[in-house]
Amino acid sequence: MTTLLLLRHGLTAMTGPVLAGWTPGVHLDERGRRQAEALAGRLAPLDLDAVVSSPLERCQETALAVALRQERCNTVQTDDRFGECGYGDWTGRPIEELVREPLWQVVQAHPSAAVFPGGEALADAQSRAVRAVREWNDRLGEKATYAVCTHGDVIKAIVADALGLHLDQFQRINAYPASLTVIRYTPLRPFLLRLNDIGGDVADLIPPSEVPGEPDGGENITGSDAAVGGGPGTT
Repeated sequence: MTTLLLLRHGLTAMTGPVLAGWTPGVHLDERGRRQAEALAGRLAPLDLDAVVSSPLERCQETALAVALRQERCNTVQTDDRFGECGYGDWTGRPIEELVREPLWQVVQAHPSAAVFPGGEALADAQSRAVRAVREWNDRLGEKATYAVCTHGDVIKAIVADALGLHLDQFQRINAYPASLTVIRYTPLRPFLLRLNDIGGDVADLIPPSEVPGEPDGGENITGSDAAVGGGPGTT
């Protein structure tokens, strides 16, 4: 079972009022740096096998804060496929302007059909990000736990895929700045363990001890089984 920790970057001066996209030189602001440090502290008890990041500065800075708190994995690997959706001509424009564009309603209600002028289709952004996740899962192995620092729409698209949702449902998912979303991939299905988590302990994300013939305390025999009734949680 490969465990993926999806991290959204911390706040920047552009987060919220402006669609930053691939705008160069967008760094974490003071709030974002505090968020990144807090997130790094939360994840420090986990022995990560890799820390991967979008190439954009705000993600690189968030990912580096996490990596520097790790004993075994203290460097950041970059994968462009986790970069922000290519918003094309929308890049750098205020949100209050974009809501008046006809495409805005398509993005909201039918995102699988959204193609940004001079940019990328949301469906293509999902495809590349999900493909990257699958390749990292294969590369790191079924016992790995790793982090990917990326962007809100990318996280939402990966979660939609994990839940078997059509991309047109992905606007129902939230991913706040510096939030933690966790997906565990098994041979049969992914499990969404956390979504848009902005606080709390992570002890339950440490892989359970392997007991021959009795993984997960005997409840999850194949590793892909869903817990009956929702499971007992952690003690």
